Amino acid sequence: MANYWFLRLHRWLALSFSLPIAIVLLTGFVLSFEPLFIGRSNQAVTAQSLVAALKKHDPENRARSLAVNSFAGTASIGTSPRNATVVDLTTNEKLASAPATARFFATARRIHEALLLDLGWLVTAATIALVLVIALGTLMGLPMLRNNLSGWHKATAWFTLPLLILSPMTGLMLAFGITFAPPAFQSEARALSLTEVVEIVTRRFPANQIVWIRNMGGRQMARIDDGGELRVFRVAENDLIPTARNWPRLLHEGTWSKIPAFVLNMIQSFGLALLLVTGIWIWLRRSKKRRRRTS
Repeated sequence: MANYWFLRLHRWLALSFSLPIAIVLLTGFVLSFEPLFIGRSNQAVTAQSLVAALKKHDPENRARSLAVNSFAGTASIGTSPRNATVVDLTTNEKLASAPATARFFATARRIHEALLLDLGWLVTAATIALVLVIALGTLMGLPMLRNNLSGWHKATAWFTLPLLILSPMTGLMLAFGITFAPPAFQSEARALSLTEVVEIVTRRFPANQIVWIRNMGGRQMARIDDGGELRVFRVAENDLIPTARNWPRLLHEGTWSKIPAFVLNMIQSFGLALLLVTGIWIWLRRSKKRRRRTS
């Protein structure tokens, strides 16, 4: 009797949120490729070119953020990530807009997080629904596996269960600000300029491995491609101090490594997409059969 109600809830939750879930899955699949474009070798991206760009386009040191696109050879300098001047590091000239790859991934991220319409609450609701759908499927117990559509649906769910639950659970942790990291250290040292931060960071890492530098709560923070992991460091006057890892973000974005994380993200994306498609297909077939019986 319990399985009957579990199945009905499982089915109707999935159907009710199928559209936002499908959009989130598709954009998540697209964003899985973004880390592969980070930290690419580019002769235009050097400490000297970054410092020159800052001196020319931020002579009064008002900028609070610097983002580096090593794939396109550009830097974005501004008071915030969304209010920035985009500079071609080869010519040190201002560009009319960000590179196409940056705009593409930024749009995918806005859709993934808020469906482009400030609907973050709907994304969160759909993610909660997805977690419940997976939990209800698990509560129905181990299935009898057969070589048919229903069998493939159940086999995909059970054999990839740890990966399937990981993505929506870490997404919810990000939405609710759960990081498992201790509070950031409050520094009383003088504020460093972006030029100084670039010089400090590039003593240890090549400039092309800088993802961004931001002033966060009076501290200069830098996100660096550290051997494939996107690690955040606090920048002190003469040192880089690694911060505690935000594991929900690393696991959700697949930025804890390059290729292994990418492969696991692909398995997650294809597994969840296969479950959504086969689940809807099974429901449509059963609905069609019921209509035939009643007609």
